[in-house]
Amino acid sequence: MDASLPPVSERIVTAERTVRAPASEIFALIADPARQPEWDGNDNLAEAAAGQRVTAVGDVFTMALTNGQARENRVVEFEADRLIAWLPAPVGEEPRGHLWRWELVPGPQGTTLVRHTYDWTRLTDESRFARAGWNTPERLMGSIDRLAVLAESGR
Repeated sequence: MDASLPPVSERIVTAERTVRAPASEIFALIADPARQPEWDGNDNLAEAAAGQRVTAVGDVFTMALTNGQARENRVVEFEADRLIAWLPAPVGEEPRGHLWRWELVPGPQGTTLVRHTYDWTRLTDESRFARAGWNTPERLMGSIDRLAVLAESGR
């Protein structure tokens, strides 16, 4: 392992909170790439074309970033209204090994525990290490908080 890398345990970053909205409504916002820029806490996502809603493992959606680049996101985990995860990559290239995951656990009275994870334990692109380390629990919570505002307001 590269001595400059944090230990594996620190390369899995997670944030979670309870949102006052049903899992199905929250999942609909996550699984529709065109809605993702509305709740992206990193302000990294510019736009995605409509009609790319994720429905299964193997789906690929393309996202334009605020820096002008584009990313293809390959869905590697999917359970409707419960779990979605993807591996991003530059368009036409293989994923570099970092994973974005959303887990939704229905709770009492229409609430949902929302868990957001960024896992860069398998990241192979050394040029991405510094940027990967920038994804802290606080930054992940920023996305959850924005998602909560949308879901709780019914937007």
